Amino acid sequence: MLLVVGVYIVAGNLAGGAAAGGVGLAKGAVPAAYQTLVQRWGNLCPAINPALLAAQLYQESGFNPGARSPAKAQGIAQFIPGTWATHGVDGDGDGDRDVWDPEDAIPSAASYDCELAKYVKDVPGDASANMLASYNAGAYAVIRYGGVPPYRETRNYVKTITTLAKSFAAPVARLDPSRQAAGAIAYAQSKLGTPYLWGGTGTAAQSGRFDCSGLTQASYDQVGIKLPRVANDQYNAGPHPARNELLPGDLVFFSHDPADSRAIHHVGIYVGGGYMIDAPRTGAVIRFDPIDGGDYFGATRVTEDGAKALPTHV
Repeated sequence: MLLVVGVYIVAGNLAGGAAAGGVGLAKGAVPAAYQTLVQRWGNLCPAINPALLAAQLYQESGFNPGARSPAKAQGIAQFIPGTWATHGVDGDGDGDRDVWDPEDAIPSAASYDCELAKYVKDVPGDASANMLASYNAGAYAVIRYGGVPPYRETRNYVKTITTLAKSFAAPVARLDPSRQAAGAIAYAQSKLGTPYLWGGTGTAAQSGRFDCSGLTQASYDQVGIKLPRVANDQYNAGPHPARNELLPGDLVFFSHDPADSRAIHHVGIYVGGGYMIDAPRTGAVIRFDPIDGGDYFGATRVTEDGAKALPTHV
């Protein structure tokens, strides 16, 4: 959640909007309702980019504008009331500052990031890392230590957000294959013919049966990578190769909404040649299926760091 840094910082002039930047968002990684906002405000200053801003919003609330935390953090950006009172901005120019309105909260999150970056601009090191450390531990700690402070929580936070950002950014080069992919495929192949079970994760009580995301979760668990339970969270476990760049072991996803990863309803493990292994539906068995269809959404090349970075509460 957002923390008060102990100093009053006046929000910058947002009337001119954001400058165009070079970081694009991966297909559907940000819900369509917020994609334009994140792309625009994610270019507000050099210390942030749209993928980094998206990673913060996802980590904080899973893009849920109604999210509340036990610490009273509120909205899609999880501002606590004191921080909102100081740093909330009227992003949509309608005359109010509403923490529950993403058109105010997303610009406010970007503005707050940029004000923190401005406060630590003379600190050595990476400007984005110093900004994220200030977000977590306070700007004073970053200034005191001359960079990211030696706090485990803060260093983990910086690594988590920068790793997550890779899954929100459109790739600009070919992606390295996963070393664990072959092991994940081998496990999935060993389950061919197993009957589908809604909610199945392969336990003995479930007679070793799976649903779609239960199978992908178990397959990568066999090679030491812990994926979230549901498919639309598994989508953020790494960067996203294009259809013509798929490699065996990539997770392939299917969505009811071609512009929104939160609407993903199915996942399988790509094995090559246009086919995947998946647990398709009640009454079917784990099998090979073609991936090309009207609801094909995209793919994820699972990475260990990407999986570790995923929050557990979205």
